[in-house]
Amino acid sequence: MGMRPGRCYRDKDGKAYTRVSQRRPRKSYIKGVPAIKTRDFENGDRKNKDDYEIELRLAVDQDVQIRHNSIEAARMNANKYLKDKLGEKNYFLKILVYPHHVLRENPLATGAGADRFQEGMTKAFGNPIGKAARMNKGQTFMLIRVPEGKLDIAKETLRRAKHKLPCSCSIKGIENYA
Repeated sequence: MGMRPGRCYRDKDGKAYTRVSQRRPRKSYIKGVPAIKTRDFENGDRKNKDDYEIELRLAVDQDVQIRHNSIEAARMNANKYLKDKLGEKNYFLKILVYPHHVLRENPLATGAGADRFQEGMTKAFGNPIGKAARMNKGQTFMLIRVPEGKLDIAKETLRRAKHKLPCSCSIKGIENYA
């Protein structure tokens, strides 16, 4: 079975949902948290990251949860475009969020005879299925640094990356280079 749609986990409603059991504290812990898909949060030239003249940021425009597979898709898209246009070591790309929030699902059985073995909302804490980064409005998601004269490539990179995210985003830092 594939992943559930992103709309199931996109909204960030207040605080993170956690279970607190006073009588059985062991029930409060999430067991078997899945690994995140994003392994590399910095790409490009890490040694000379402060030497680039142009810096652009991608910021979210609303409170949102971004799943780890969306973060990895945006990173891969941006990194590939920058690598093709500027070369292996002529840019610096950094993802500024980390997916800490554990997403859970209480799977419901369907089909013939499902009512015989399904428990409904009894023990409905759910099994971990992924992780998400919880972001506030205006928080920076991605940072790009490029050499002088490559502003158009950086803007196009962020435009392509924001199509992989489940929310509207804006590019910050353009006003400094207009």
